[in-house]
Amino acid sequence: MKAADVRSKTADQLGDELVKLKKEQFNLRFQAATGQLEKTARATEVRRDIARIKTILREKAQAGKA
Repeated sequence: MKAADVRSKTADQLGDELVKLKKEQFNLRFQAATGQLEKTARATEVRRDIARIKTILREKAQAGKA
């Protein structure tokens, strides 16, 4: 997910995407614990996407306050 794609979404859409990614991260953690995880790099991608969304949500919140 590119930062430009994330910036073009509304705060509600970002919130929904964040929930979806958190669920995926949870499932990936379970797969890793049980030895069923095939794409190990996906866990890193999801973690970074979550951080990217949180950062942009915070930027939008700060812009709204200023």
